[in-house]
Amino acid sequence: MTAPARTLYTPAILAAATALADYPWDDALALRGEARSRRCGSTLALGLGVDGAGRITGLGLRAHACAIGQASAHIFASAAAGRIRADIVKARAELAGWLAGESGEPDWPGVLLIEPALAYPARHDAIVLAWDAALAALA
Repeated sequence: MTAPARTLYTPAILAAATALADYPWDDALALRGEARSRRCGSTLALGLGVDGAGRITGLGLRAHACAIGQASAHIFASAAAGRIRADIVKARAELAGWLAGESGEPDWPGVLLIEPALAYPARHDAIVLAWDAALAALA
C-alpha cells in the first residue's frame, strides 16, 4: 500500500465504513432516495422514516461505495435522527463549500473523520452521497 493510501484510509475511516452495517436496509421505510457518484460510480440507496413534522425517525442504507463513501454515509446516519429537510440542505451546502476549500468545517457531528479525503477530489462525490440520497428521499 502506498503512503497516500495509508493516509487516506485511516483506521477510524475503515471502522466507520464497517459500522455502516448498523443501518441495514429496511423495506418498511417508505421514503427512498438514491445517489450516484459520476466520478467513481459509487452508489447509495437510502430509506427514511419521518414523523408528522418531517423529522427523520428511521434510516436504512444500501451502499456500493468506497470506504470513504461508506464512512461518510455512517457519519450522516449517526446524526440524522431528528433532522428535517432544511437541516440536510444546509449541511449539504456546507459540505460542498468545505470540499471546495471555500469554507470551514460543516456543522454535522463527526464530519472531521473524513477530513483526510479533502486532499482527494476524486472521493468528494462519494462523500456527499448520503446527503444527496436523503434529499432525494425527502423531495
